[in-house]
Amino acid sequence: MDRSGVVVVGAGIAGVACAVELTRAGVPVRVRERGHVRGGRMASKRFQGRPADIGAAYFTATDPDFVALVERWRAAGLVREWTDTFRAYDRSGNHEVTGPMRFAAPGGLRSLVEHLAGAVPVTVDRLVLGVEPGPVVDGESCAAVVLAMPGPQAALLLDPALTDATRVVQAQRWSPTLAAVLRFPHRRWPDFRGAFVNEHPVLNLVCDDGDRRGDGAPVLVAHTVPEFAAGHLAQPTGAGPAIEQAVRDLLGLPEQAVDVHVHRWTYAKPTHATADATYHLDADGIGLAGDAFGKPRVQSAWRSGRDLGRALAARLG
Repeated sequence: MDRSGVVVVGAGIAGVACAVELTRAGVPVRVRERGHVRGGRMASKRFQGRPADIGAAYFTATDPDFVALVERWRAAGLVREWTDTFRAYDRSGNHEVTGPMRFAAPGGLRSLVEHLAGAVPVTVDRLVLGVEPGPVVDGESCAAVVLAMPGPQAALLLDPALTDATRVVQAQRWSPTLAAVLRFPHRRWPDFRGAFVNEHPVLNLVCDDGDRRGDGAPVLVAHTVPEFAAGHLAQPTGAGPAIEQAVRDLLGLPEQAVDVHVHRWTYAKPTHATADATYHLDADGIGLAGDAFGKPRVQSAWRSGRDLGRALAARLG
């Protein structure tokens, strides 16, 4: 990397949004992603060719600039309005709750990150081992480095001498979850689109993925409460039977799932914002972006990366 360029570590929506702004400003940038694909926690996995979202369940849009981006995704056929009504289950029964319009992606939310990235160079399967003062990324000097990932993961990369960035990431707190994709032989559940599950020992959220995707497939995706997930992080697949039984009991399903896939998210959601700003950028050229700088929303992550990219472009321009 040229000393005038920027290294972005993490190809979720925050990292990609940051790289897009830098590219527009003419700043050389390279994105490094340790996973096999772009998307981060806007993750989708294919089952017999059909995508299912295993990260974020949906997103909402209120920021005018993000709304404009969503409209571009809609024009490209990548996103659809899903629902503004969920069921809410608790010990006393269930009822409907209304809220903002929730958007979904027929091709999986990961497709939106890929579309946003466009021609931005992203190298996947690229594990970054450390960031030192300079800044230096794995022995390579650069003008700035952006860590677009949960704070506990960023903390593992930062040299202790980088005190400002280290202090910020160490202040972050995150909760885990398990996401389970349950594929059934038939659709036997009531029409509910999605459901918040309250006061439950296992479940936090259940979504009708066939309704969310718009193809009517007999697929449900369940997210667990942090306490249940914390007890199964070492062996997440072992939690599959308990999650399936909890979903079947909740919805009164007579049939077993034909397949249950469980994905572990050790750092699924920030539990509180770390600062008033939408990002962190210190004098050493170390930037931090993500939804920990605001409410835990897709929109917050995008705005964090976008704002940090603009700040870096102004500094380096």
